[in-house]
Amino acid sequence: MHDATLEDLIAELDAGHLIPGDSPLHRAMHRQSQEAIRIATELNGTYHDEAGVRALLSELVGYEVDVTVGLFPPFTSDFGRNIRLGRNVFINSGCRFQDQGGITLGDGALIGHNTVIATLNHAMDPARRADLEPAPVVIGKDVWIGSSSVITPGVTIGDGAVIGAGSVVTKDVPAGMVAVGSPAKVVRAVMTG
Repeated sequence: MHDATLEDLIAELDAGHLIPGDSPLHRAMHRQSQEAIRIATELNGTYHDEAGVRALLSELVGYEVDVTVGLFPPFTSDFGRNIRLGRNVFINSGCRFQDQGGITLGDGALIGHNTVIATLNHAMDPARRADLEPAPVVIGKDVWIGSSSVITPGVTIGDGAVIGAGSVVTKDVPAGMVAVGSPAKVVRAVMTG
């Protein structure tokens, strides 16, 4: 592969294929990252009303986000083009998304201040450390992620779950459960009623 397109890269990422360091795919990822940095700098560099924030977020993700989506800057994304946002999603200030491996936020998801969502790991072998291993993060409908949480690659959080502030989520969390701590552990069911 002499030169990789953004579409080639997204197909490989979504398939969960390793992205070798300094490969055409890695270079395509770097090009898109520079575009994400440009958009984030515009988003975070001055005041924008809600419509302006949504317009820049739409430019970042590559499709028009729903009018019900809310975001309080600052916000950064390493890539931008592998984020899927449902309706009534709210992302609070200071969040960082490493979305190359794919991030899906279901309808009604609330993402607390300073949350980090990561979808890439580096190879463990020091000789291959520049290689990237993508794994998607899926956050279900009506999930609440508490402030300063970290969601690691490959995690799925089920509908209606709550993640306590400051938690590091390294394993899937079932629907309707509360998980807290580092590493996060399920402690009880969400109280409803």
